[in-house]
Amino acid sequence: MSNKKKLVMIGNGMAGVRAIEEIIKANPDMFDITIFGAEKYPNYNRIMLSPVLAGDTTIEDIILNDEQWYADNDITLHMGTRIKEIQRGYKKVIAEDGTVAEYDNLIIATGSNPFIIPIPGHDKEGVMAFRDIDDCDAMVEAAKTYKKAAVIGGGLLGLEAAKGLMHLGMEATVIHDQATLMNMQLDTVAGEMLRSDLEAQGMNFKTSTLTSEVMGEDRVTGLKFKDGSTLDCDLLIMAVGIRPNMALAKDCGLFCNRGIVVNDYMQTVTDPAVYTVGECAEHRGIAYGLVAPLFEQAKTLAYMITGQGLKSYEGSVVSTKLKISGVDVFSAGDFMGTPGADIIELMDKVGGVYKKIIL
Repeated sequence: MSNKKKLVMIGNGMAGVRAIEEIIKANPDMFDITIFGAEKYPNYNRIMLSPVLAGDTTIEDIILNDEQWYADNDITLHMGTRIKEIQRGYKKVIAEDGTVAEYDNLIIATGSNPFIIPIPGHDKEGVMAFRDIDDCDAMVEAAKTYKKAAVIGGGLLGLEAAKGLMHLGMEATVIHDQATLMNMQLDTVAGEMLRSDLEAQGMNFKTSTLTSEVMGEDRVTGLKFKDGSTLDCDLLIMAVGIRPNMALAKDCGLFCNRGIVVNDYMQTVTDPAVYTVGECAEHRGIAYGLVAPLFEQAKTLAYMITGQGLKSYEGSVVSTKLKISGVDVFSAGDFMGTPGADIIELMDKVGGVYKKIIL
């Protein structure tokens, strides 16, 4: 009989699997590891879904850990298997298909869910999010039949989705509620330059616009806006942000706020045997939606769970990069600056270059 401790992880995405890699690196013989993933794929690079949609790479190319990797590391992997309940009192999890796994330590790495704006008609056929491989496949399928796409959300993901749909031969219009594209990362000047670049590639925009209704009988045929104007479309992608997926954690009594609340060692504040990592975790009031902080969290978790001592996670400074070929956009830190800050700007309108550093 194995005297290894039992480690169960719910979620088979980038943050969770990185934590498992770090744990194996630190102490390969400490745990019997079981992973449950709701998707029917092994761990893949979600960041690269946009290039897959744009035809720059394939789904096979973005798999990070193939099934052989799990086998080589003696990990029991349940793909396409959702957990329906965590029983903390009995230290076990129960899947929808009846599978039960006991644990000494549990990692919740359930990621996040795309936010769908609850406007009238949001549940019609042809309305979807852009979050996983299945969404990618559905968009590729839709593009074979339909030709007019609308994307609500002028942030990073919305722009990348629109570009991917254009690659599939669709006409794409991006609807954004703010005047500036990527307003969470760019100032007005940079936002305007980005817009002109993308318009030159054939992307259409409706900024400072709020959508009031999805039109059509069973399937979307168009959008109605607050100002009374309309837009024809037969595919609608909502790319308006994510919400931490914390339903399981809430149901089993773990303290949740914006996400599942953790301490500086990625332990849930309610139960030291349960850890959380990734987009579902809230650390010092912040739930991160970018990959670099999640990898830093994974390192801290592995350090703690393998008993290497205390190495705290203090939070991250995040950076953003747009993945659209021919358009280079990078933003990090506080891009607006506080009163009294020194700002160095370089502007080359002919060359299409804008650089800004805030000291």
